Amino acid sequence: MMITMKRRLEADLREALLHSPSVALMGPRQVGKTTIALNLSEQIPAIYLDLESRADAAKVQDIAAFHAENRGKLIILDEVQRAPEIFAPLRGIIDKERRKGNKAGAFLFLGSASMELLRQSGESLAGRISYLELYGIDVLEFADGKAELLNQLWLRGGFPESLLARSDTQSMRWRRDFTRTYLERDIPQLGPRIPAQTLERFWTMLAHNQAGVLNASQLARNLEVSSVTINRYLDLMVDLLLVRRLQPWAVNAGKRLVRAPKVYVRDSGIVHALLNISAYNDLLSHPVVGGSWEGFVIENLLSAVQGRALPYYYRTASGAEIDLILEFSGQEKWAIEIKRSTAPVLTKGFHIACEDIKADKKFVIYSGADKFPMGGDVTAISLAGLMQEVLKKVA
Repeated sequence: MMITMKRRLEADLREALLHSPSVALMGPRQVGKTTIALNLSEQIPAIYLDLESRADAAKVQDIAAFHAENRGKLIILDEVQRAPEIFAPLRGIIDKERRKGNKAGAFLFLGSASMELLRQSGESLAGRISYLELYGIDVLEFADGKAELLNQLWLRGGFPESLLARSDTQSMRWRRDFTRTYLERDIPQLGPRIPAQTLERFWTMLAHNQAGVLNASQLARNLEVSSVTINRYLDLMVDLLLVRRLQPWAVNAGKRLVRAPKVYVRDSGIVHALLNISAYNDLLSHPVVGGSWEGFVIENLLSAVQGRALPYYYRTASGAEIDLILEFSGQEKWAIEIKRSTAPVLTKGFHIACEDIKADKKFVIYSGADKFPMGGDVTAISLAGLMQEVLKKVA
C-alpha cells in the first residue's frame, strides 16, 4: 500500500519563501519536488507551470506580463533549467516589488540540475534568491528507529516511488525504468549527446566502485575513451545530482595526502539496481555492501546539513583516514567514521587522522541504536542519532 509522508524540507521551504523573493528547489527527477510544490499551492494562492510543456512554456515567454496578470500569487516554475533565459527579466520584476514593500516569495523554481548550474543561469538574481536541495527520503523521515525500515530504505533508496513500492520486485522495476529514462531521454535533453550504452556502462562502473577514490585513467581504459572524456561524463552526472564527488581535505599536514575525490552514486537504490541487487540478503553478501552503506550514510547526513557545512574526506598515503569530515561555520570540524558492525572497532589510522585535522568532535556511526563513549573522545552513535545532532547544530 502506498503511503505519504511529510518531508522535512517543507518547513525550510516555507521559511525561505517568507524571507526571499525567489527560491530555487533542486533535486533529481522523481525525488518529490513537484509534490511539495503542489502541496504548498493548496495552502496559498499559487499557479504551477511545467516548462517541459510547450503550452506552459509559452505562457512565460513574456514573464513580466504573466507576473502582472498573476500578481499576488506564488508562481511555481518546474524544470526551470530548460528556460535559463527567464532569470534576466526577473531581476527587474523582483526589484519593482521590493520597492512596493513586497519582500516575500513571488517565484519558486524547481529544477533537476545542480545548484551550480542554476546559479550560473541566475547570476542576475544574486541577493534575490535562496537555494534548497531536496534529497531522497531519509532515515528520520521514514525509519522511525525501526531497523527493518532502515534496511528497506537502504536497499530501495530514497526515491518515493521506489521506496514505497508494494514489493522489492516492483521497486527494482521502477529503478530500472528510472535509469533507462535518464539515459535515453533526460540526459540527451539536458547534456551533450553521449551514447546511452556508454553512459550506462560508466554509471555501472561507478556503482561497482562505490565510495572509491576516482581513478579516471582506469575508467578511461575500461571504456576506451580519454581521461578528459571520463571527467566530462562525471561532471554531467554530478550536475544532474545523480553522483557525488566528495573532495579530499586539503590542509597542509606535512604528509602525503590522497588528492583525488571519492565518488558515490548518490542513491543507494540506484546503486543496487545498476548491480542487479534486488534483495536485502543479496546486498549483505555483495562486495559493494561496505561502499553502499558508506554512501547511504553520507547522503542521509548531508540531507540534514542542507549546505550549512562543507563535506570532505581525509586519507594519507600511510593509511590514516576519515570517511567524512563536516566543517561548520567557524571551522568547527566533526570527524565521522562509518561502520556497518554492531560492535565498531576503530583503527589507529582514524585517531591519527583526527589529530592531523584537529577534529573538534569525533563520531563513529554503527548499526546499533545506543549512544556511548569510546576511547579517544569518540562517540558511537546511530545514523539517526547523528542526523539529529547535525540538525541541532545547523538550526
